[in-house]
Amino acid sequence: MTEAADRIFVNGEVHTLADPGSGGDADDGGDAVHEAVAVRDGEIVRTGRTHDVELLAGVDTDVVDLDGRVLLPGFIDAHTHLTTVGRYLVHADLSAADSPDAAVDLLAERAAEVESEASGVEAPDGDGEAEDWVLGYGYDESTWDESRYLTRADLDRVSTERPVAAFREDMHVAAVNGVALDRFADALADAPDETVPTDDDGEPTGVLLEAAIDPIYRAVEPGPAETRTVVEAALEHCAARGITRFHDMVRDSHAPRVYRDLDAAGELTARVRINYWSDHLDAAREVGLATNAGSEMVETGAIKSYTDGSLGGRTARLSEPYADAPGETGQWVVDPDELNETVAEATEAGFQFTAHAIGDEAVDAVLDAYEDASRTDPGETRHRIEHVELADDDAIERLAETGVVASVQPNFLKWAREGGLYEERLGPERTAETNRYREMLDAGVELAFGSDGMPMDPLVGVHHAVTAPAAAQRLTVTEALRAYTSGAAYAGFDEDRLGTIEAGKRADLVALDDSPWERGDAIDEIDVALTVVDGEVVFDDR
Repeated sequence: MTEAADRIFVNGEVHTLADPGSGGDADDGGDAVHEAVAVRDGEIVRTGRTHDVELLAGVDTDVVDLDGRVLLPGFIDAHTHLTTVGRYLVHADLSAADSPDAAVDLLAERAAEVESEASGVEAPDGDGEAEDWVLGYGYDESTWDESRYLTRADLDRVSTERPVAAFREDMHVAAVNGVALDRFADALADAPDETVPTDDDGEPTGVLLEAAIDPIYRAVEPGPAETRTVVEAALEHCAARGITRFHDMVRDSHAPRVYRDLDAAGELTARVRINYWSDHLDAAREVGLATNAGSEMVETGAIKSYTDGSLGGRTARLSEPYADAPGETGQWVVDPDELNETVAEATEAGFQFTAHAIGDEAVDAVLDAYEDASRTDPGETRHRIEHVELADDDAIERLAETGVVASVQPNFLKWAREGGLYEERLGPERTAETNRYREMLDAGVELAFGSDGMPMDPLVGVHHAVTAPAAAQRLTVTEALRAYTSGAAYAGFDEDRLGTIEAGKRADLVALDDSPWERGDAIDEIDVALTVVDGEVVFDDR
């Protein structure tokens, strides 16, 4: 007698997103291949018609009526910074600001909250002086009529008594007020000149770039209790957006412990893959961490490094100058020689490696490091490049030939629209050559989608990939969804257990209120109705 299922999902439009050759959906999305899914012990045990799957219903089976909703594999975000996402929710969220004044107003509201919280209350989670800061995250000046970075003058309007910091959404540019500049005068004096811009009088403008931001990051890093607060807030955000697994490019030192504590307590509502910064390589080896080691819910991923900066900060490394800054071609955050050494060490130690590379010179430098310095085939170690915003034909061919994963962020295509950030920084011709997902996929590149937390919302990314302005960038709905499910699963060695709806795989699922195939011009407006992780419902908005 067949054992009853723990939970069955019936009367749905189930898209497996498996490859067509394995009986999955057609390349254009096609019709639903199933109506129902049965789950036992967190594993998918049957898919098919509702009538057939209902045969597995027992006395204690939870029957979930999808009422025609679209059921997909759970989304996997292959690149995010979860604690930063959580800080948007806990501190000032500047992503909605449409001008410098609006950003200042949001920071002023946060300053009033900080003042109220501090009145007569001893900070429970003090980690240095971080508790007295006024913080804001996620501004994007490229969407403002007055397209400029926030400055010291702006943030001095927020407070002249407390330090204030506002981080651009790419986290490669920050602004601080006079209090913060005074507090970190010595550290900023030691920073490279190009990372601390000055005005005509030689005074710091309050804008900080790349390495100059590091002292600020260290000062505002939350302690264990606040880290747990921001992680829990971000996990709720994930569940409401159908994210069942994410690859965290961990910035905060306490986050890995928080993930493991939540896992041990059975309170973790998404699977986590922890990618450690390269300066942690020695420590990772010493404590015996290894790529793919861990539990069902928390595991070690790659060793991560930078190469260049960002297009927003004009620090991405380009072969040709910026259109709006003639003569400037960006910066090396980590120079190629150092990158080569780190890649070789990490690969020899058996770690997957992933490197941030945005400009075309940076992409080439990473591919060189993988091909020349790695001692094993990148296709076996499954090395990755994060972002790949500007890659030429040769780089795309090399990605395909070597098996290096292109871990990309389709939400960045919001900057590819007419008059957007890419056009400002690169000009129209190079704008059309950014984020070439269509050409990468056609060339055979392994494509994985993530968000970088800008925003952490897969349906926004899918929407931009499907509606991209240039043919070289544009994917079909099914292709975009696969990049956010099976493609991201492959990037984390999870293709045998996650990424599609098939018997034998873990029951990580998301139900949508509408079909993305029927709303191709407004996928970002579709609501998530239900999110399931390992067979358990973690979000239900039906």
